[in-house]
Amino acid sequence: MTAHRFADLLSQIAKQINPEIGRGDLTDEQWKKLEPLLPPQKPKTGRPGHNHRQIINGILWILRTGAPWRDLPDCYGVHSTVSSRFYRWQKAGIWDEVWQKLQTIADFEGKIDWEVHMADSTVVRAHQHAAGAILGAAKSSIRAQCRGVFNYSTTHYG
Repeated sequence: MTAHRFADLLSQIAKQINPEIGRGDLTDEQWKKLEPLLPPQKPKTGRPGHNHRQIINGILWILRTGAPWRDLPDCYGVHSTVSSRFYRWQKAGIWDEVWQKLQTIADFEGKIDWEVHMADSTVVRAHQHAAGAILGAAKSSIRAQCRGVFNYSTTHYG
């Protein structure tokens, strides 16, 4: 799952939990709906993890602002902790599970009209300068160099 898809996913989760959501942290009402869908706060072994709510609010801040992880405000915890939780949960499929559970709940409550609502992340617009002219020239240069290396006319047979 890409960061853009994850941002869309979290935005949609938040809207399903509370359609009038603002740009701030999770409200108590939102958290009450989201918390049971997350892994246990205290793992079976090892030391307890940091507060899920604080970490998720930090992730939401990063997604809202587009800032690099290292610019995360201290109130959300250490940036390496927040980013590692995000990437670990992403790799483990936890975000997808949460999405599926919230979607199932919303569908059961009749909040999703399948004729209208759809989540699609297959189209990602590229920047206008992402045409690849320099990259194309670099590939041509590499090909030319390889042709010179493997050119049989330059190979000497004893």
